[in-house]
Amino acid sequence: MARRRRADRPTDASPGRLIVIAVVLIGLVLVSLRLLPGSPFESTAAATWGTPAERATTAPSNRSTRPSPSPSPTPEPEPLPFQAKDLDLDIEGWYSWSVLDRRSGEIIGSDNMDETSTTASLIKAWIVADYLRRADEKGQTPSDAKLADATKIIRDSDNTRAQQFYNALGGSASIKRLLSLCELTDSSVASDGGWSRTKLSPRDTARMGACIADGRAAGPEWTKWLIDEMRLVRGSGDFGIRKAFPAAERKTIAIKNGWIDRTKEQEMHINCLAIGDTWTMGVMVRYPIGMGYEYGMENCEKITEALLRPTT
Repeated sequence: MARRRRADRPTDASPGRLIVIAVVLIGLVLVSLRLLPGSPFESTAAATWGTPAERATTAPSNRSTRPSPSPSPTPEPEPLPFQAKDLDLDIEGWYSWSVLDRRSGEIIGSDNMDETSTTASLIKAWIVADYLRRADEKGQTPSDAKLADATKIIRDSDNTRAQQFYNALGGSASIKRLLSLCELTDSSVASDGGWSRTKLSPRDTARMGACIADGRAAGPEWTKWLIDEMRLVRGSGDFGIRKAFPAAERKTIAIKNGWIDRTKEQEMHINCLAIGDTWTMGVMVRYPIGMGYEYGMENCEKITEALLRPTT
């Protein structure tokens, strides 16, 4: 009986089958590359896996194109209670005024605000400030007795105690420190070296007020004490600038005034310094000696009133 021959089996896959397998493998590789983060074939869908579908179609935001929020406008500072204007007042003799904005350092004043007059007792505010600052610089605390003397000098304008302080400070050397420390430009030491004849301009008077207010004059330890004392000026020395303000505001304004009859010049010299919360002011007047003190004291107030902004 004849035996059946087995069919021959190929030992290698046919070419068509190999092509099919290769195509499938290439397809799998391409799909993997599209899903692989960082691949050049990465799809939008692969980059947003696990996110809602709508995010996949949203273009990345560009922060540089977003409108920046508008900054809040800087509020305008409150105007000073004074307004710059030319004055034409019915005042006998010479007068001058200046106001300094403590916030900006801006100064306004009359055309002659750089002209000088003798200070009389107005300079005592500096003498006490100089004494207090120098004591603190030496690590010393003024005794109660010395502070009581300083109070008398400021509140009551005591001449004898002022002279004692002035002598202890080196006389005119104290005024030279004033000119330097407070950066005065118009003023000068008296030719006779006395404190009463120190020459200040209204502009430098306002600068000296700012120097007291910001702590340069009396130093950080004693500035508040000195300002408080100047708010408590009383008696014959309480006149001028702050009298032009409503009664409720006067107690917040620190002052030091000067008044003297100059027989040599046959003139009255009346001077006013005031320190407010945001400003300092100097007013000076000179006129014939026979017109008395009251005339000048009233005119310091009159000049201030003429410069005040109208209240609404």
